[in-house]
Amino acid sequence: MRTVTTSLFRAAIAAVALAGPVSGAHARSEGPVIAAASDLQFAMAEVAEAFRAETGLPVRLSMGSTGNLATQIRQGAPFEIFMAADERFIEELHRDGFTRDEGDLYAVGRIVVMAPHGSKLAVDEELNGLVAALDAGELERFAIANPEHAPYGMRAEEALAHKGIWDRIQPNLVLGENVSQAAQFALSGNAQGGIIAYSLALAPNISDHGSFALIPEDWHQPLRQRMALLDGATPTAEALYSYMQRPAARAIMDRYGFALPESE
Repeated sequence: MRTVTTSLFRAAIAAVALAGPVSGAHARSEGPVIAAASDLQFAMAEVAEAFRAETGLPVRLSMGSTGNLATQIRQGAPFEIFMAADERFIEELHRDGFTRDEGDLYAVGRIVVMAPHGSKLAVDEELNGLVAALDAGELERFAIANPEHAPYGMRAEEALAHKGIWDRIQPNLVLGENVSQAAQFALSGNAQGGIIAYSLALAPNISDHGSFALIPEDWHQPLRQRMALLDGATPTAEALYSYMQRPAARAIMDRYGFALPESE
């Protein structure tokens, strides 16, 4: 079991602000825009900084739920790489002609159940504490990402269904627009806990101020995370795409709890 904080998490989330769609002219002046799933918030901030330090090339991250980012791509958002939390979205975009190819698997994610200090929710891998809170009528609000468009919300739903409590817990759910917002809800007092990305729970300066436990990976479909270059990608975007497959970037991803493709 590991730990997470409330105030520091909110500060960290604010420090790596979620960017929405940007104009093409502004994007080019700041470097290519990379559409990245919200579970990558901290990992990709480090990767982008390491890439810039090595190459001198800046990139801009636009974070959000995979489903919403895919919709923005279909609507013409000027992204050059799409880093999805569920490879299905890449496959569908490629089928419809939005990506250069089928892309590459860059990571496999995990989900955790977590709660801030002071919460009545006991955290454990098999969600027994969550069941106990439901049985005792002590669970008021529990946060997950919206399963309609966020892969981490979809996997949370699958895990809760596996435990047999999906129907029971729905009146208590607080839905984040993406997994970063779900994590903020879970730690800010808006909920007693939640199911979030392992990568967020491992973020620097926040992993020692609350508790979390990995949910068994066979309780849900795998979070196979795929990336692809979009039509019109520039050489800088191509360079970052290649960098993501190099040891320096892979080491950062590993520190944030992402399994590497070759270690599946």
